[in-house]
Amino acid sequence: MERNRRSTFQGVVTSCKNAKTITVTVSTKRNDPLYRKRVSYSKKYRAHDEKEEARVGDTVTIMACRPLSATKRFRLVSIDKRAISVTSVEESESALEAKEGVEEAVSTSHKEESAPEAKEE
Repeated sequence: MERNRRSTFQGVVTSCKNAKTITVTVSTKRNDPLYRKRVSYSKKYRAHDEKEEARVGDTVTIMACRPLSATKRFRLVSIDKRAISVTSVEESESALEAKEGVEEAVSTSHKEESAPEAKEE
């Protein structure tokens, strides 16, 4: 089968826990024959990610290929849109402190505030 004619899908990565494997959920809509309404449905595909660069929430394009395992029949072509990464509060604060160089100022002002409270008691 030629590479031009292989089926491609665009979907969202829902899992990247396995080594070199991502799970992509592809959502589409079609008309219901009985009720004449648009119904959405989704299907999950396992895709091969050689460099392990896709993360959960990324919008990716996958292409059909030869069977790579019992469940993998697709490979990652491109990452179209990156997901916004969520960092913890501690990581954000430490990154800001390192960037601004405020770590010493914060720690000294904290010590000054705690010292008078000890004297009052």
